[in-house]
Formats: sequence, C-alpha cells, structure tokens
Amino acid sequence: MAQIYFHCTNARGVLIDRRGTIVSDLIEACEEATRRVRSLVTGTDLEDWRQWVLHVSDEAGDEIFVLPFAFVLGKPH
Repeated sequence: MAQIYFHCTNARGVLIDRRGTIVSDLIEACEEATRRVRSLVTGTDLEDWRQWVLHVSDEAGDEIFVLPFAFVLGKPH
C-alpha cells in the first residue's frame, strides 16, 4: 500500500491534491487517475480540460507517471 497524490496542471494553473489516496499497486493508481480525470471533466463549468495533465506522485514527491487529460477524453468531435 502506498499514499499517492494526484496533482493537475495546465499552462495557467495547478490544482494540488493535499490529502492523497492510498492505493495497493500501480494498476489501482492508474484506475484512480482515470476516475479523477473523468470526474473533473464532468463538472458544470465550461473549462476545456484537454490541455490539463494529471501528475501522480508518491509521498516523497517523486512523480510516478503522468496522464494527459486528452488521453482519457480523446479528440474533440
């Protein structure tokens, strides 16, 4: 089990995850990252999330992987 953090960035800002989440392995971390991206983009605001990136880091602040929102959302229609 590991405590990991999901920080979001784009060219204009940063959303910091201060609480983190406990996951059992890398697969669970990837699944949680995808859930978080989908949760953010289904909000009521008109933000274009395609330029955002989710940075997944461990307790020491070391980056484990990144997930561009565009990878989850696909291309606009």
